[in-house]
Amino acid sequence: MNGFFDIPSDLDNTYFGLIGLHLREALLPVLVGLLAALPVAQLCVRFRWLYPPVLGVTTVFYAVPSLAVFVVLIDYTGQTELTVMIPLAVYSLVVLVPAIVDGVRSVPEETLAASTAMGFGPVRRYLQVQLPIAVPAILAGLRVAVSASISLVSVGALIGNQGALGNLLADAQKYGRPELAVNSVLTTAVLAVLCDALLVLVRNLLTPWMPRGGGGRRPKQAAERPEPQEAATR
Repeated sequence: MNGFFDIPSDLDNTYFGLIGLHLREALLPVLVGLLAALPVAQLCVRFRWLYPPVLGVTTVFYAVPSLAVFVVLIDYTGQTELTVMIPLAVYSLVVLVPAIVDGVRSVPEETLAASTAMGFGPVRRYLQVQLPIAVPAILAGLRVAVSASISLVSVGALIGNQGALGNLLADAQKYGRPELAVNSVLTTAVLAVLCDALLVLVRNLLTPWMPRGGGGRRPKQAAERPEPQEAATR
């Protein structure tokens, strides 16, 4: 493990600095993708014919290799973080748009009818009724998008050391230091796991009505609830 945290000087960063840079390059595109996916998904819910072409376009963009996107963008944005983050934001749409659409479509019709009867307009109904109910589906999509984005940031090492922790992979080969590659892989994996755990925690906080998978409560509730035959004798 000697030299595991000894970051080469050509990266102009510390170990924790690379972690912060990696998180910034990974999470900001997902946030931008989420902000873009929310109105697009609502349009797809309202106009069902729009969903297939939107999904097709986002899938086509996702199929384009990131290196090819870098080649196109580099003339406009240079060898910067923005060149890495733009394709990551676009890639997140292919996960987030279907997740939001499926979540919003899962809202019961009687709930929508009740909110309409209470005077909710389309925008208010979407923000205060449909999105809260769709939170589990949206966060499931976010978990996939965040994990994918954290792993794809490393590709930025191909355009002027813009890959954050991925830069360690290039330096491992450059300086003959395999421990740097191990550092990059392990740290990236840990970041993905921690971010996923944080999103699960957020989901649990936002959806207290959902089952948590523990078996502690159900037996207790079953024990407290009288059986039909017992209840009939009371």
